[in-house]
Amino acid sequence: MSAPERPALFEEITAGSYIRNRLRSNDREDFRAKVRALDLGELQVSALSFPHLEIARTARIIRQSDPEVYMINYHLGGEGSFSQAGNNTAFHAGDLTVLDSSHPFDAHRHTLQDSWPQLIVQLPHKLLPLPEKTVQRLLAVPISGRCGMGGVFARWLTDLNTRAGEFTPADIPTLASVILGLLASALARFLEAEAELSPEARRNALQARINAFVEQHLADPDMTPQTIADAHHISLRHLQHLLAGNATSPAAWIRHRRLERCRLDLANPRA
Repeated sequence: MSAPERPALFEEITAGSYIRNRLRSNDREDFRAKVRALDLGELQVSALSFPHLEIARTARIIRQSDPEVYMINYHLGGEGSFSQAGNNTAFHAGDLTVLDSSHPFDAHRHTLQDSWPQLIVQLPHKLLPLPEKTVQRLLAVPISGRCGMGGVFARWLTDLNTRAGEFTPADIPTLASVILGLLASALARFLEAEAELSPEARRNALQARINAFVEQHLADPDMTPQTIADAHHISLRHLQHLLAGNATSPAAWIRHRRLERCRLDLANPRA
């Protein structure tokens, strides 16, 4: 696109893929941006790159259209700030932040255009297994994606973005379940509100953590069902029970995932 047309096109694309906001950039004369979206049903994961942007979601825009979604932003690079629900925060690389489409917010961002400096997970309010009043305490509050459960969630998102082209429609339910489980666990752990998760949500979060652990350690020859159980402070019997619903054993599951990763690596001409 010609330079004068790019800002308006970017605003149109993001409004269709995410939510409508008012955008302004200091780089309108040479505005260069790119967007990549991974559609996982009700849940969407996107990578964005753009220069300077001022983003405003006003009460008027909300009255016109509100899909009632949360947007979890993972900042891999650049700098900026968010303001929502009375919270004002500057974020840094490695931070996670939560925004709510149902409340006005302002954002200022400067990013690096030779990479994917921002990943966004967008999901309906109803999909997150935490009360809305609990999530309100998180709006525009920086959560570390460098350690703890925030780090597990951030590493999973980064790997998902890196391997986005490898997935098939059959992978969508598993990917969405893992993302949702890790996200719920990371937010609940940050708020010390894990008791507010239902037993099913806690089980899903544990399964998501185990899935992420296995994917990140597939190349480790010492990974066994027992080391997986030990890493998550559960018994081997408990691990076997968690996988029983998938009609497989821990050892068979690990073997399958390793073979699948090998198949994908062999099929990737850039590997």
